[in-house]
Amino acid sequence: MKLSVIMPVYNERNTIQEILRRVRTVDIGEIVKEIIVVDDGSTDGTPDILKLEEDSTVKVLKHKVNQGKGAAIRTGLGAATGDFIIIQDADLEYDPDDYRTLLAPILKKKAEVVYGSRFTGEHRNMLYWHMLGNKFLSFMTNVLYNTTVSDMETCYKLFTREALEGIEIKSDKFNFEPEITAKILKKKIRVYEVPVSYAGREYEEGKKITWRDGFSALWALVKYRFTD
Repeated sequence: MKLSVIMPVYNERNTIQEILRRVRTVDIGEIVKEIIVVDDGSTDGTPDILKLEEDSTVKVLKHKVNQGKGAAIRTGLGAATGDFIIIQDADLEYDPDDYRTLLAPILKKKAEVVYGSRFTGEHRNMLYWHMLGNKFLSFMTNVLYNTTVSDMETCYKLFTREALEGIEIKSDKFNFEPEITAKILKKKIRVYEVPVSYAGREYEEGKKITWRDGFSALWALVKYRFTD
C-alpha cells in the first residue's frame, strides 16, 4: 500500500526542510510514502531549497507563477499514485506524527475519508476570530449537507483513491477545502473525524489565509450545494 502526501508550498523557506524531514521519518508501518511537493511560484528562495531536497523520496512539481493552494493540490493529485492521499501544509502547523491516527479508520475499513479535527485534539490556542470563523463554516457545512463535521477547514484530509474518483477540483485558492468537502458529501460519503494536534501560526509568522477567504469559502459551500 502507498500513501501519497501532497504538499502545496508557497514561500516557506523557513519551514520546508523541517516539514520534509518530519514527513520522511514518520513511521506508518508497511505503507510506502510518496511525497509530492508542488512549489506554487515561490519567490523567497524556497525553489533553491527544494532542488537540494528532491530525491527518490520527494518529487517536486513547479508552477511558474503563484496560482493558489487549490491549484497546487490539483497539480499534486494529477501526479499521485497512492492508494491513499493526504494533504500536508508546509508551515509546521500540522504534525505528520498524526498520520497513523488518520490512517487507522481507513485501514480498519471504517471510513473512506478521514478529517483531522483541530478542535478535538491538543492544540495551541488560535485567535478568537479565527476560531469563530472556522466554527461558522463548519456549522454551515452541517446545515447545507446534513452532516456533523467539527472542522471542515482542516488541512488534514485523508482520502482513499476510490473516494476521489469522478471528482474534479475547480478551486484555485483556499476554497479547495469547502469544494472537496461538498463534493465528497454529495457522493454520500460520510466523513470520519479523528483528533489531531495543531500549532497555528500568526500572520507575522507567515500565515496566509485571511477573512476574505472565509467569505469565499462560504460562497463555495452554497454554490457546490446546488451545482457541480
